[in-house]
Amino acid sequence: MKVQQDIDNKSEKAYVANLSFPWIRTAFCLLAAFICCILAALIGSVTIAPDAAIAITFTRLPFIEIKNDWPVSWNIILWELRYPRIALAMLVGAALSVSGATYQGLFRNPLADPYLIGVASGAALGATIVFLSGIPSVIAGVSILPIAAFIGGIGAVTAAYTLARRSTGTPLTTLILAGVAIGSFTTAVASILMLRSDPDLRPILSWLMGGFIRAQWSQSLYLLPYLILGFTVVFTYSRILNAMQLEEEYASSVGVNVEKTKKILILTATLITAAAVSFSGLIGFVGLVAPHTARLIWGSDFRNLIPMSALLGGCFLVLSDLVARTIVSPGELPVGIITSLVGAPFFIYLLVRNRSNIQ
Repeated sequence: MKVQQDIDNKSEKAYVANLSFPWIRTAFCLLAAFICCILAALIGSVTIAPDAAIAITFTRLPFIEIKNDWPVSWNIILWELRYPRIALAMLVGAALSVSGATYQGLFRNPLADPYLIGVASGAALGATIVFLSGIPSVIAGVSILPIAAFIGGIGAVTAAYTLARRSTGTPLTTLILAGVAIGSFTTAVASILMLRSDPDLRPILSWLMGGFIRAQWSQSLYLLPYLILGFTVVFTYSRILNAMQLEEEYASSVGVNVEKTKKILILTATLITAAAVSFSGLIGFVGLVAPHTARLIWGSDFRNLIPMSALLGGCFLVLSDLVARTIVSPGELPVGIITSLVGAPFFIYLLVRNRSNIQ
């Protein structure tokens, strides 16, 4: 009991000490996030003046009347195109980053990402079936594609977890291998469906590379509850994640129910990842880059790491989307291409840096 109290006291002292210095960095990152959103709202194939953007934004507030001296199209561009994209990109980036940080802590592997145990390939199979089977894209006013992708992602992870489960628990290494096997199988099935389909595969390929070209306010509203619930659960378990960074035996010795924790965190990370990719498509490296950047700035305490990963992940994806829709203007690149161009070199850097620590 005394050992546990000493551990808690040391952890608390370290946490308080850690909080004594990052406030300036946190304020700077919040300011950077705000600037990212402003730039994403103003810049595009049509550049909107900052004063007009402010006026257009405030005209939606009650009891505020501002003289309309800007093109009517700017209202549509901001409220129907750019603001929904910014909101959805911020939420998807936050969801993938929280999931990535959770997997990195749970698997004690710095190279873990949200797609580690098959959720991406499962979501891709679900989306492919909808695209190529002739199922109506909208039924009773509800878009079927996100639902199919969500079900596919959850189904793949459930299958991997079922294969890896043992009577004595669920070995994480076995779970990863099961995820690889299920992911390979679902990818093969999706490839067969695409090869036997109509030769025009541009819609499905565009979705597989990720993007926000069809972003709507309703999608952010659907995703927000998953993100809030997932963030709350993971943040609640952040102290336990700190304890699990040593060994599972150590965590068990200080009273952590390791198997229960693994089940809850895997389920939570999978849910928010599946919900995110169901609207955005498959966007890689966000859940890898953001948590590591947050770790460099705020340290390894998950009580800091989880919220700051969400902030940085949202900013990273908003900026990536801005680049994707302006670099070949008036055309647009899938945002997954931009995140991969940034994330792949970052991944190689981590691989070299952590070569001796990778199990």
